[in-house]
Amino acid sequence: MFGLGFPELLLILFIVVVIFGTSRIPELGKGLGEGIRNFKKAVKDEEKPKQP
Repeated sequence: MFGLGFPELLLILFIVVVIFGTSRIPELGKGLGEGIRNFKKAVKDEEKPKQP
């Protein structure tokens, strides 16, 4: 995954916790999940042939 190993992922997680705090991480995860879901929906809708 992008050449990142376990130590690098732990470092990134630590930095996120320091910057945002533990209370905001669930909110960030929810927002990220919704963004990915909307992106997938938009890509899927665009692939469908449009009927006149």
